[in-house]
Amino acid sequence: MNIDEDLPDAARRELAEETGLRPIWIEQFYCFGAPGRDPRGRTISVAYVARVDPTQTGRAADDAAQLRWFDMEDLPTLAFDHDRIIKKARPALADWQKLGRIE
Repeated sequence: MNIDEDLPDAARRELAEETGLRPIWIEQFYCFGAPGRDPRGRTISVAYVARVDPTQTGRAADDAAQLRWFDMEDLPTLAFDHDRIIKKARPALADWQKLGRIE
């Protein structure tokens, strides 16, 4: 994120820069910061959930080598502790769905 940027603005910008997708809705759901979670050094991740218009065409850009959609129940091997992030996101998504906040 940029030094003068608010977290949700950074999340929206990064989504657009990496995928070309613009979110309809975006919300922070958790912060991950356990020491050693990234072997490259100390990393803190603020995770967001976003809803995008399914008719948008995404494209890999900036740091992304490619863009693909995956079923959350059939994911490829993920880097670092990203499988733990997905595991924590599943119940949050289910709760938001029950509340009618997401489809």
